[in-house]
Amino acid sequence: MTTRPGMTVEEHVQAALEFLGHSDREFEAGDIMQGSEKLWGAASHAVTAIARQRGWAFSKYNHRWNAVRRLSEEHGDRALVAEFSVAQKFHANFYHNTMEDDEVERDRLIVQDFVRRIVGMVEESGS
Repeated sequence: MTTRPGMTVEEHVQAALEFLGHSDREFEAGDIMQGSEKLWGAASHAVTAIARQRGWAFSKYNHRWNAVRRLSEEHGDRALVAEFSVAQKFHANFYHNTMEDDEVERDRLIVQDFVRRIVGMVEESGS
């Protein structure tokens, strides 16, 4: 998946789902660092999609955090913030490779669920 400025909501959703698949393949091949970055990319694109759909700022890292906080309040679901925090750990893991194998296996399921839930919210709202 090639990402570029000006992507549509649908393209961000597609990128999120493709990055999920890429992350699975990287983890299965034993490349934890690349799998981690692809998983972070999936989460980031999912949040960007919903922020763009709702007319919220999305171009900066902090904007995506604000979007997750807004969604959390809107849905009464504090887990969204925690799950995005887990996604952020994978972004850091790309640079520092500090996550243990069991942590990677457990936490990647959390991020996969987060991405699917955000994509579901996008699809429920229509674009």
